[in-house]
Amino acid sequence: MTALLLLAGLLAQSPVPPLREQNAIQQQWLKARLERVLPALMRKHRVDMWVVICREYNEDPVFFSLVSPTMMAARRRTIYLFHDRGPDKGLERLALGGGSNGGLYTVFRDGGAEIHGDSQWALLRKLIGERNPAAVAVNISRTHAFSDGLSSGEREELESALGPELIKRLVRAEELPLEYLSVRLPEMLPVYRRMMETVHGLIARAFSSEVIAPGKTTNEDVVWWLRQQVNDLGLGTWFHPSVRVQKPGKAGVSLLESEAGVAIERGDVLHVDFGITAMRLNTDTQHMGYVLKEGETAPPEGIRAALRNGNRLQDLLLERMKPGRTGNEVLADTLHAMREAGIHGSVYTHPIGDHGHGAGPLIGLWDRQQGAPGRGDVKVIPSTWFSIELSARTPVAEWGGAELWVGMEEDAALDEQGRIQWVLRRQAGYHLVK
Repeated sequence: MTALLLLAGLLAQSPVPPLREQNAIQQQWLKARLERVLPALMRKHRVDMWVVICREYNEDPVFFSLVSPTMMAARRRTIYLFHDRGPDKGLERLALGGGSNGGLYTVFRDGGAEIHGDSQWALLRKLIGERNPAAVAVNISRTHAFSDGLSSGEREELESALGPELIKRLVRAEELPLEYLSVRLPEMLPVYRRMMETVHGLIARAFSSEVIAPGKTTNEDVVWWLRQQVNDLGLGTWFHPSVRVQKPGKAGVSLLESEAGVAIERGDVLHVDFGITAMRLNTDTQHMGYVLKEGETAPPEGIRAALRNGNRLQDLLLERMKPGRTGNEVLADTLHAMREAGIHGSVYTHPIGDHGHGAGPLIGLWDRQQGAPGRGDVKVIPSTWFSIELSARTPVAEWGGAELWVGMEEDAALDEQGRIQWVLRRQAGYHLVK
């Protein structure tokens, strides 16, 4: 049964299927990534052997994207060896320690017993020597955390085991783990879209009279309502949500911290930053809300204009997110177009998927609009997801010209041809608290 068939009768009742069905779907994703994605990336980056070495509770960042959903940690020491034998014979996947992950790895043992310690390193050296690769790629990087999973202790053990001749063949596999983590399967998108529907639905309820009683409810009350709802749905959060409140006499926000215990009043503008985790996928969403004054049916025009400026900046960014361009190039081009359009804003967009702040090109940081050396020099590639995160500041006449800060974030997907679209939809109007 395919992943989509498993989902068909389940998603109408729950944001995600029951755990057993989740496991079956995720196992299909893993099989596809190991059989379709990884061999193509190894050939793209001319890597004929890749070794990933982990210890229990000191796992490589790529570990959980290489193993079954039932794997909670590396067992003692787990070493995965990937050897590309060419297009005809395909990719060899070997596991030294741990299990076969549902038959996806060939498990090696020493004399029928689980290998560990010196015997494990000796076997690794033997396997590498027999295959005689020109280079052995390992996860070491000064730039990318996702490519820097080989700990210093394990590196010392590895070099001691390999000896002088094989040590010369060690190379850094910076782009391979980065792209393996960033590439999204088309099969993942229906699940992810359902997760986004859940997020949008929870935000709409949070920014409504169901949760907010003007003059009584605080921003922290809304935060903990969201956390409780996520918990009750059997989901997780990869960061603690925040709710910020802007008032006519106190516009603007601090991105370093948010005030706690602020009473929400009529006429206030609300901002939420909220993400959920399910099936080893993560979302990231920022929406805006407005608390209607007595007699109002919509926010004042100046407040609505501020949201439109945020939408326009989103358009400018998406128009420039093309495969082959680096994050820094996309950022510079977008900021130039933003200034030409008379918008005052910032862009700090990031990849998303297996991790919330995911592997791939950074398109700005909130405090570094000149670009991010190294992390921003990575190129946009097809089949990747991004959190389109940015903000715009707009003077509001109804607030005496004070600048209203509008922070927006919506997840978008580049397809296999590099075309980008919203995973669900973007916010085009305020959530209204009546």
